[in-house]
Amino acid sequence: MADNKKKQNTLNKANIFGIIIFLVIVVGISSFGSLISFVSDYKWFSEVGYTGTFLTKLRTQFMIGVPLFIVLMIVFNYYLTYLKKKYFKEMSLTLDKDNMKKVNLGIRLGSIVLAFFFTVSVVSSMWFEILEFIDGQLFNVSDPIFNQDIGFYVFKLPFINSILNFLMAMLFIFIVITVAFNMIIFTAKTTTRMRSGEKVIDFEELSHKRKPFNDTIDKKTITNILNQVAFFGAAFLLILGIRSWLRSYDLLYSTRGKVYGASYTDIMVSLKLYRITAVAAIAGAVTFFLGARRKNLILALAMPAALIVITIAGGIVGGAVETFVVEPDQISKEMKYIEYNIEYTQKAYGLENVKEVEYPVKYDLSKNDINVNSKIINNIRINDYRPIEQVYNQIQGIRPYYVYNDVDIDRYTINGEYKQVFLSARELDQSKLDSQAQTWINQVLKYTHGYGFSLSPVNNVTSEGQPILLVKDIPPTTTTDLNITQPEIYFGEMTNDYVIVNTDEEEFDYPSGSDNVMTFYDGTAGIELSGMNKLLFTIRQGSLKIFISNNINSDSRIILHRNILTRVKKIAPFLTFGSDPYLVVNQDDGKLYWIIEAFSLSEKYPYSQPIEDYSYNYIRNPIKVVIDAYNGDTDFYITDKTDALAATYREIFPDLFKDLDEMPQGIKEHIRYAQEYFNVQSEIYRTYHMENPTVFFGREDLWEISEEKYMEAVQKVESNYVMFELPGEDDVEFLLSVPYSPVGKNNMTALFAARNDGDKYGELVLYRYSKNENIPGTNMIESRIDQDSEISPQLTLWSQEGSNVLRGNILVIPIEESLLYIEPIYLQADNENSLPEMKKVIAAYADNIVMEDTLEEALNSLFGSDYDSGEGGGIEDKTTKDLIIEANELYKKADEALKNGEWARYGIYIEQLKKVLTQLEINEGIELEVEEPEEEPTTDEEPAEQPVTPINPQ
Repeated sequence: MADNKKKQNTLNKANIFGIIIFLVIVVGISSFGSLISFVSDYKWFSEVGYTGTFLTKLRTQFMIGVPLFIVLMIVFNYYLTYLKKKYFKEMSLTLDKDNMKKVNLGIRLGSIVLAFFFTVSVVSSMWFEILEFIDGQLFNVSDPIFNQDIGFYVFKLPFINSILNFLMAMLFIFIVITVAFNMIIFTAKTTTRMRSGEKVIDFEELSHKRKPFNDTIDKKTITNILNQVAFFGAAFLLILGIRSWLRSYDLLYSTRGKVYGASYTDIMVSLKLYRITAVAAIAGAVTFFLGARRKNLILALAMPAALIVITIAGGIVGGAVETFVVEPDQISKEMKYIEYNIEYTQKAYGLENVKEVEYPVKYDLSKNDINVNSKIINNIRINDYRPIEQVYNQIQGIRPYYVYNDVDIDRYTINGEYKQVFLSARELDQSKLDSQAQTWINQVLKYTHGYGFSLSPVNNVTSEGQPILLVKDIPPTTTTDLNITQPEIYFGEMTNDYVIVNTDEEEFDYPSGSDNVMTFYDGTAGIELSGMNKLLFTIRQGSLKIFISNNINSDSRIILHRNILTRVKKIAPFLTFGSDPYLVVNQDDGKLYWIIEAFSLSEKYPYSQPIEDYSYNYIRNPIKVVIDAYNGDTDFYITDKTDALAATYREIFPDLFKDLDEMPQGIKEHIRYAQEYFNVQSEIYRTYHMENPTVFFGREDLWEISEEKYMEAVQKVESNYVMFELPGEDDVEFLLSVPYSPVGKNNMTALFAARNDGDKYGELVLYRYSKNENIPGTNMIESRIDQDSEISPQLTLWSQEGSNVLRGNILVIPIEESLLYIEPIYLQADNENSLPEMKKVIAAYADNIVMEDTLEEALNSLFGSDYDSGEGGGIEDKTTKDLIIEANELYKKADEALKNGEWARYGIYIEQLKKVLTQLEINEGIELEVEEPEEEPTTDEEPAEQPVTPINPQ
């Protein structure tokens, strides 16, 4: 007998051991992928220099998770053991030692499972909240109702609410376990008594009312249930009371009143209601516990029932106060709360320090004023980044796989002159390789990087309407003093896949005629594929070729996360990043860098109006991220030390952030006021410029962003980077601006601008125009263009003659105390491969509006001046040989337009050809005769002019 028992014990131990081994194997297989990801991520973070940032999450989860798991396991084990003992006592059961060990093992395993579940839930979702709670910095602004620093609502309160939610979940589990336990006992007792013929509840006697209900049930069972649930019910009411008290703070985000935030009714009724329900719930916790212990159901349930009544009554009273007290006298009742809303919304969006300047518009500009303000004139943008992107791709793409993803606007000092320019990186898009060339070797080892960029001034075009390229071709060439030393682009907006460098396979560098120039990577990016790393990344990337390729050696390195937006999100997922990175050419070292805007957002700023279509009601742009396009070095610079969120992140991740003073000067000169941030501010400020609560209440001075005709549709004016001179300043500066109009009106009421240069970076200025004058808005200028007796028919004619007339952004340029409006006009042939060409410039001033070939001619027409930008690039600066070549090109284009019936383009080419011929006469002192061709037009319409014969180059 003893031997059988021993064998049975041995068998049970073997079974348990087998189960454990099986579970270890299952867990190992399921965790293998996570382990590979963790190790490879650790190596990547080590490569980019942010190991501390990577380990912060793991370290925090470990420090919180281990003690939490131990505590929860002890609590669950204690309670389940208590229930076990109670069950055995109730059922008068006894177990032998072996079976008792099995029961205890089951309890321990159940405790471990429950503790593990809750621990994982907490550390995975709350680790960052815990760090914010610990390291949260002060905003140094207190709310007007409770006088708490805003940091309490952003960093402290969310964590407190999460803890309460966690405790509620724990209570729910304990109550479920308790109820289930009592159901088991009740069922077991019922089964036992039914077998003996005893009735647990005598329904027959109950139906004949022979006995009260209390006498028909098993009072001992009910008493046990009440005793066990008493503690948890009391704890539930206690937590409910705490949550009711904390709900008072939620009133700061109320939408009940006229404005966002606590209103009159919220403060006078809802706040008191939450306080009363909080006290009642805490009192109810005591009475419920006592009532349950004393088997007094009335005492136990009295306060919970009262809570329901109080809540319903509070809702009725609140509605009545809103209807009969507030609405008849809303202005006076809500006045104070409207003031709070205005003040805190301005603070939340960084609008409390907008400098307002009265701008008395005068119409007294002279030709001398135009000449004196040549720096402004020479930076007026007569081109647009969207057509420029198409042109760059067509004329500077060089090969099909080179792509200009986006055109950015910036400013550079070129040949000693501060100039606004377009520039765009020439990236390599592997998906555009020929299908037969899309092999693993080509995509991973050979075609690894883009090359160079294109740059052109915003204010000048060629006679064909195309941008004048100051930097062009491969390798980059320039006639300026721009310093370019390292044009390779390994990290960009289009670099979506990993590559391996320093292999035995040469990398394609750039095309040179019919050949290719090859290279080897000479930077610092990448993780070495030596030792176990090769196997690790073979598994991580899911490519056996990494492991078996003969081209990969011990010096080879794999470069991961080359897409710059993916890269920064991988490093700092808690930040929100702008969608439009821009390229910078550092003139100190000649290298290419990317700048990405990083934003801190919150939805917990009291009384601040949330931005429409989004949940957040606080935003700052406190961080600029700089990425080396060659090495991938990624640096996070804090540009706004007043932002509490950025300061908190720096406390949490001390190795991640740097001061702005550490940013290289050649990059710092190119930081811009973020357009996405400015767009949010300008949207909010169109309402929250009103600081008088009475005016705000009636929306009496509500603005809207002005409209314009852009390309072929009407749209809100896009915020534009422009250059002009602010009143009281001595020089032009780089600004971001947008015009405002009164709602439903076409006149302009203000111009909102953000400064970008030097120590003035981040300052906001509002030019207010007199309400007593009708200052033309952008849409009013568009209407005047459409109604002008000379311009409108010409635009209509062109659009009917085989060309698309595209209208560019209309710019509002303050000069002296006047306003100048500029809009470029593009023509694009109605075929798939045609490029938009900037052919005309419309300029408006006072009551005058003109359309000419160039900005200079338009200004001369308006002011009678002989303005010359001095930019060069016009026909006056070209040699005779260049003029002859250009004349031939214009003739060919005019002839092609004639054959295609594109009369608009034909007429423009003829006008340009006349100017070229006139300049030839001036250069050579000769008269050129123009002969008409014999061919007839191919349509019934007659062109205004016939094509000229080509000029003999001799």
